[in-house]
Amino acid sequence: MRDVIQKIIAAEAEAKRSVGAAKAEAQRIGEDAQRQGQVLVTQALQEARSEAERVVEAAVREAEEEKEARLARAAAELETQVTLDDATKEHIVAGVLRCVRGIGSPT
Repeated sequence: MRDVIQKIIAAEAEAKRSVGAAKAEAQRIGEDAQRQGQVLVTQALQEARSEAERVVEAAVREAEEEKEARLARAAAELETQVTLDDATKEHIVAGVLRCVRGIGSPT
């Protein structure tokens, strides 16, 4: 009987060690998974930021190109719409010359 009780006690101790080892292993696995999850989240955030920066840069380039195209179209349209006769041109040149030379007002 004493032998059976000792075997039961030994089996309980072994079971406790096994449960403790399993808990420690589960804890380690959980911590590893959490670290790996953090790494994945960090990588995903960095990739998202990089992609957002690329999208913004592309949008800015596109907006600049559109602005330049619109300015070019507006300039071309102004050139076709605005015409000055020779008398007006001479009057403007004379006014600029007076202004540059400092002679009177450019009226």
